[in-house]
Amino acid sequence: MNKVRPSAAEAVADIPDGASLAVGGFGLSGVPDVLIRALYDQGAGGLEVVSNNCGVDGRGLGVLLAAGRIARVTGSYVGENKEFARQYLSGELEVELTPQGTLAERLRAGGAGIPAFYTPAGVGTQVARGGLPWRYAADGSVAVASPPKETRDFAGRPHVLEHGITTDYALVRAWRGDRHGNLVFRRAAANFNPLAAMAGRITIAEVEELVEPGGLRPEEVHLPGVYVQRVVELSPAEAADKQIEKRTVRS
Repeated sequence: MNKVRPSAAEAVADIPDGASLAVGGFGLSGVPDVLIRALYDQGAGGLEVVSNNCGVDGRGLGVLLAAGRIARVTGSYVGENKEFARQYLSGELEVELTPQGTLAERLRAGGAGIPAFYTPAGVGTQVARGGLPWRYAADGSVAVASPPKETRDFAGRPHVLEHGITTDYALVRAWRGDRHGNLVFRRAAANFNPLAAMAGRITIAEVEELVEPGGLRPEEVHLPGVYVQRVVELSPAEAADKQIEKRTVRS
């Protein structure tokens, strides 16, 4: 039951080329930076990533993206990552954009064993009709477009069929965790982390504070350890290394 690994490097050592990854975080909040950098050092490429966004230039998933390690992204927000936009528009990166709430539910459904569900989000748009450019060709034409999705009426309202997401691995960050893999997330840093953790067949969690079993009250656990296979304890410096994507102050 002791799921703690001695280092982030050992925790990600078996992730192969072409693996699919669900990664927590929103902007720069709750991003598993230590695991991402360990994966960068490990060298795996051709990765298929499912995450709300793809980090920013030089931070988070942006580190793997800039190195050409990511082949495909399923997400809901491009954000401030100029390299992401460049790779997508030049045909180097395949991108499946999906509504943010739909992405959250696709991850949760996959983790709960639900293969598909219907939602009104996207009805009447290219999300349902198909034709969204997933990959561009070098000449700017659309090389791969999204397929049309099944629609069905419920109570007189049209809904579109969306599929649950499961991935080979998941990388997440938690505030506190124990050796059994039970996790607690802090405030907005929870974001997509619990959902990504549910979707991964092998979930690796970096935790800012590691406690012994029994150190977490059952009612405060946000994600039970059944969803987590590996835990990495961060050093104080790693736990404190938190950047803000945009800082706004009064003039």
